[in-house]
Amino acid sequence: MAREFQRGHKAKISDLTAGTDLYVGVQIAGSGLAFDISCFGLDANEQLSDDRYFVFFNQPKSPEESIQQLGAQSGDTESFRVTLDRIPASIHKLSFTATIDGAGQMSQIGPGYIRIVAGGEEVVRYAFTGAEFTTERAVMLGDFYLKDVWRFAAVGQGFDGGLDALLRNFGGEVAEEAPPAQQAPAAASPGFTPPPQAAAPAPSFGAPASAPQAPAPAPSFGAPVPAPGAVPQPQYQQPAAPAPVHAAPTMAAPLAPPAPAPYGQPPQPSYGQVPGQVPGQYPGQVPPPAPAPAPYGQQPGYGQVPGQQPGYAPQGVPAGAGLAAALQPYKEAPTGTRWTPQNQQLMRVDLAMGGQAVLARQGSMVLYQGKVDFSYKGAGFAGRIVGNATGQEMQLMRCTGRGQVFLAENGAHLHAIELQGDGICVSAEAVLAFDESLQHEVRRIEGHGIPGGALFTMQFQGTGTVIVKTHGVPVVLPVTPTTFADSNAIVAWSSASQVIISSQVRLRRNAYPGHSGETVNLQFRGAPGNFIVVQPYEV
Repeated sequence: MAREFQRGHKAKISDLTAGTDLYVGVQIAGSGLAFDISCFGLDANEQLSDDRYFVFFNQPKSPEESIQQLGAQSGDTESFRVTLDRIPASIHKLSFTATIDGAGQMSQIGPGYIRIVAGGEEVVRYAFTGAEFTTERAVMLGDFYLKDVWRFAAVGQGFDGGLDALLRNFGGEVAEEAPPAQQAPAAASPGFTPPPQAAAPAPSFGAPASAPQAPAPAPSFGAPVPAPGAVPQPQYQQPAAPAPVHAAPTMAAPLAPPAPAPYGQPPQPSYGQVPGQVPGQYPGQVPPPAPAPAPYGQQPGYGQVPGQQPGYAPQGVPAGAGLAAALQPYKEAPTGTRWTPQNQQLMRVDLAMGGQAVLARQGSMVLYQGKVDFSYKGAGFAGRIVGNATGQEMQLMRCTGRGQVFLAENGAHLHAIELQGDGICVSAEAVLAFDESLQHEVRRIEGHGIPGGALFTMQFQGTGTVIVKTHGVPVVLPVTPTTFADSNAIVAWSSASQVIISSQVRLRRNAYPGHSGETVNLQFRGAPGNFIVVQPYEV
């Protein structure tokens, strides 16, 4: 039975099928619209460094035929054959895309899908509709990507430009052709020649036994490729008009600074981001330096679309593009993991991924989608006694179901810390939410006591994610024998660190009335690999 994916879902190919000879079908349609459906073979930097692995209507297969475009069949607008064990080591991702050939927008399309078939059985399907898009003219449907092993991700990310803009986004170049070349005779259009293996059917390749949108029976291994000697019917013809058929990209830039990357992770580009473009408000992206205002009569600065009037509107939004384009920078971030930051202050958890409940601070839900149940999570009598005595009591709610929950609290910065069998110590006040699979308990800090009752902390251990709140952007430092932190500014530390109270340094503070005049510092010790997290704020 085929697994139904939602946008952002990922899975190992080996978890879907044992085969490596796969059929990929794409169904997309809209009234009066024509589509170009392509596959980009990208390198480790997600660039089209070898244009022979751009498989489209003018180049229907890669050199070693590990990627082949097969044409329309079995209800699919376009289909491909992908042989994973034959893809060269230089190719790390296959991105399947659909672009509108001519005028139109992706919001005009009807229900469609991208599916994977192995051994004649459909193993996964990602369905989408035009309601998920606005003015985009292209969409990145799904990816095969190499991360230790081959995996599949349902992307569903819109892109404002057409096929040429998408090609430039992946580092390719669009060749300028003279008008006569645009009007080549039909005989020059490439046919789909049968691969060398067509004579002997592969055991794991084929389309499903039936397709929901076509009465014709599903193709076997040899069906996607015409028999030797037959005259194939190419799905796409070269456009007759000499004018360009694709518009330039109109990607939008943010109004506010982007969020920092999660702890210990490098910045990652978002889907649809054009090289050199000001990135959107997704975590892990670093904004470029702010440009100086352009003198009157000169060209706009970095990231501004030529012809756009300067002002406070998001850069990259063309004049008169409307409300949908103006709000483009603030669209929901694509999901691909259980926990996905939407910006610096908003976190989304997909309860359907992982199949376990989430414990969140009461009142932290600001939005949810799908079927979600919220219930009170009590700590029990003993837990309440310990929480009250140590100041580490947490008022929690339990979130279950198969929807998506958005969490935030008072505009605090949120950080997802994933634990893989290790542990972290966090004050209960700094915890927003965590996976129910994590074990948590109150831990005592060694020493003679801390003013204000900050003698205890919460320790989380196991496999799962804990969402930590900070005031501002924190700093993560390695633990050394001379690492000291203000107890009012420390947020978290690795549970393997040894923590003791330091009485060697006490500074008098007169910053605000009513302060005790003293501060307590914590000294951290531990083996290499331990860390502390400090915020630019004192509680």
